Amino acid sequence: MEQELSGWMCRKCGKPLVKEKVVFDYLGHTFSEALLRCPVCGRALIPGDLAEGKMAEVETMLEDK
Repeated sequence: MEQELSGWMCRKCGKPLVKEKVVFDYLGHTFSEALLRCPVCGRALIPGDLAEGKMAEVETMLEDK
């Protein structure tokens, strides 16, 4: 995957984060998003706008069913 020149580093591993497709699974539904992720431990950096926007909308929509 493409190397991200953002300067973000993994706090756990100390490695630079790279942009990769991250798959989310919630209540049996999945969606994916290209995010910064550690190539060693796999932890992803989830930006606030995604957490408070798309992810919150999906969570509300699925819990209302």
